[in-house]
Amino acid sequence: MDPYELRNKLNGVIALPETPFNADYALDLEGLRRNIRFLIKYPVCALVAGGGSGEFYTLTPEEHRAVLEATVAEAAGKMPVIAAVGFNTEMASEMARQAETQGASGILVFPPYYTNAVDEGIVDYYTRVAAAAPRLGQIVYTRDWLALSSGQVERLSKIPNMMALQDGQGDIRRLQTIKARLGDRLHWIGGAGDDMLPAYLALGMRSYTSSIVGIAPRLALQLHDRGCALDSPSVARLMLNYVIPLYNIRARRRGYEVAVIKACMQILGLAAGPVRPPLVPVRPEEENELRSLMERYQPVLSPLE
Repeated sequence: MDPYELRNKLNGVIALPETPFNADYALDLEGLRRNIRFLIKYPVCALVAGGGSGEFYTLTPEEHRAVLEATVAEAAGKMPVIAAVGFNTEMASEMARQAETQGASGILVFPPYYTNAVDEGIVDYYTRVAAAAPRLGQIVYTRDWLALSSGQVERLSKIPNMMALQDGQGDIRRLQTIKARLGDRLHWIGGAGDDMLPAYLALGMRSYTSSIVGIAPRLALQLHDRGCALDSPSVARLMLNYVIPLYNIRARRRGYEVAVIKACMQILGLAAGPVRPPLVPVRPEEENELRSLMERYQPVLSPLE
């Protein structure tokens, strides 16, 4: 898919499928396939294969390849699949080439391993990764230590197939400054959580990555659609009743971003399994809280078939 074609399709909710594991931490590919079949019944605009919610950093290269292959196969051309890539320049470049070969529509590039990189090194990293898959649109993911300035983003925007920035920082002041400088030269994706949606919408962003979509697609789509329709009272009710209670539990421990969603998936009968170390599972008392919360979610849940 041409980078500009992909850009035009990224309007709405981008799903971040979790990667299911068996009890022994082995990859559960059939479970992943079932989850993808459940997701693509809903009008999400794209899927990210093996991203942050998919425990990207815990997957071996072979597992990452298998996850991408299964996701592309189940999506069956109904929506774009974006492959997560990263670690270091050579690994990210190889993953990008693999993504192009396997039928991905774009790549979401995680920050490199080196947390003290200077500007030239950062630009070189993204330039080389983009060149490894020149037909795929590249999305820069500003998460963890990578808090880019507007000047740094402007330099990255000159890479030929650079088409979007996905915010994983939630720093609205910084993001506002970057958007003001770059305008429509890049596509803008909110990626710091469903709880950030009102702030992203206020900045004029109309694409966001959702964790909640993995357990309640209808809720994620309602949040986006009502927000875009400027139905602020409805969005506020959805946030208060569903999003904020879930995110309050997620915020209790580092790594709970994935563990809490996986626990909810297990409760609802979706394939999930454990999180891999160094992530930790939710505590038993919190699992009981999540069971009660999923009861509250019943009006916005979709039945499994």
